Amino acid sequence: QWYQRRVRGADIKMMEPLSFSDTYMGGLFNDLENITKAKKPIIAAVNGFALGGGCELAMMCDIIYAGEKAKFGQPEITLGVLPGAGGTQRLTRSVGKSKAMEMCLTGNFIDAQEAKQIGLAAQVFPVDELVDKAVETGQKIASFSKVAVALNKEAVNAAYETTLQLGLDYEKRLFYASFATKDQKEGMGAFREKRKPEFKDE
Repeated sequence: QWYQRRVRGADIKMMEPLSFSDTYMGGLFNDLENITKAKKPIIAAVNGFALGGGCELAMMCDIIYAGEKAKFGQPEITLGVLPGAGGTQRLTRSVGKSKAMEMCLTGNFIDAQEAKQIGLAAQVFPVDELVDKAVETGQKIASFSKVAVALNKEAVNAAYETTLQLGLDYEKRLFYASFATKDQKEGMGAFREKRKPEFKDE
């Protein structure tokens, strides 16, 4: 099961009159973090401009696919502010400090090819193939054990939050835990018997 939704960045006209207390006490953008807590993988298919909140939203997703015309950027500096929904943090972890600094301090955009080259996007596709490719990947992921998918996602995301050694230890514990699932027995049994596994998500 997959969902397609079109999104755009924050409404600057709505934000302009806000005060510190409005944004802080109101938790501006806090609800977006729910995206990162989903157990199911989320694929962003970016076709066009992903600037400011749009870029931040894409980075909250698990995989970013870009159409050939896609542009990414954090132009908040041009508005007298900084990214407020993870742009300085996720961008740095994705592309490194120097490139993140350049993008945040200049407001410069990057195109789809550069986004792929520096690790922000996983793949670049022709515009008319982009959504189909994202759906195809989603369907492939959905064909595997949902438990194994969630464990893989959790382990990869842990790399953002921990040191290498803590991450390796955490991965090992999740790996061992996967042996308590019926899908592990089914997957390995199917491999041994040279047949397609029939996962039950248990």
